[in-house]
Amino acid sequence: MCRSIRQLRRPEDAGPATTGEARAAALQYVRKVSGFREPSARNAEAFRDAVEEIAHATQHLLEAIGTDVAEGPDPFADPVTRRAILAARPVRAPRVAR
Repeated sequence: MCRSIRQLRRPEDAGPATTGEARAAALQYVRKVSGFREPSARNAEAFRDAVEEIAHATQHLLEAIGTDVAEGPDPFADPVTRRAILAARPVRAPRVAR
């Protein structure tokens, strides 16, 4: 699918997903499916409606599978916060060439 969509289901100690993250994932999905990064003026309303419906469905799915969803922005939208989140991740072991 789209590599820009992050997994929002997390371990309990990692904190809840946010509504902003659900909306960002929905936006990436709609962009991929529609083939438009930004829709034309004629299609803008349908594009926005699709993003909102998919974000809403994403929140319901996460809640149904036991992942908390908190009101809030997408932390990856802020470059400073994004760098801090990525820097805090454990370092992956290098791949071994076969």
